[in-house]
Amino acid sequence: MYFSKRSTEPLELIQTSVWMCCDTTCYGWMREKFSFDKQPLCPLCTSNMEKKLKMLPVL
Repeated sequence: MYFSKRSTEPLELIQTSVWMCCDTTCYGWMREKFSFDKQPLCPLCTSNMEKKLKMLPVL
């Protein structure tokens, strides 16, 4: 019997502006474009969030 894992196309990654949680124990983040608040709170732990850059796939 032969099983083949299909090769997938490599995803194009770009630097994206995101909001990241300031709490060191929380890994929450969200894309800046998907946030409606000027200074959002983390939806997981309700801590403050700060702007950072992250390499993410193009949507």
